Amino acid sequence: MSFYNSQAVLIVAAILFVLGLIGVLTRKNIIFILISIEVMLNAAGLAFVAAGSRWGQPDGQVMFLFILAMAASEVSVGLALVMQTYHQHKTLDAEKLRALRD
Repeated sequence: MSFYNSQAVLIVAAILFVLGLIGVLTRKNIIFILISIEVMLNAAGLAFVAAGSRWGQPDGQVMFLFILAMAASEVSVGLALVMQTYHQHKTLDAEKLRALRD
């Protein structure tokens, strides 16, 4: 991969990360917040793969495998918590759930 291609991939990864961050900060539904976190994790994985490809090292791909494992565990635990929260409170709106805490 040439320098310009890896630079373009890193720019795409940065854009994806920022879009995921905006989703985390602006969304109220917990499901959409979890999806935004997944987008951020995938952007970080893409950046690792691009950096590893740029330097000709497999480290980026190894890190991406760790990120995939972490994302899978985050999805399973997060979905279980979301289902339990919905079962107890009948809402997934983060603002309403925050009001229940107070």
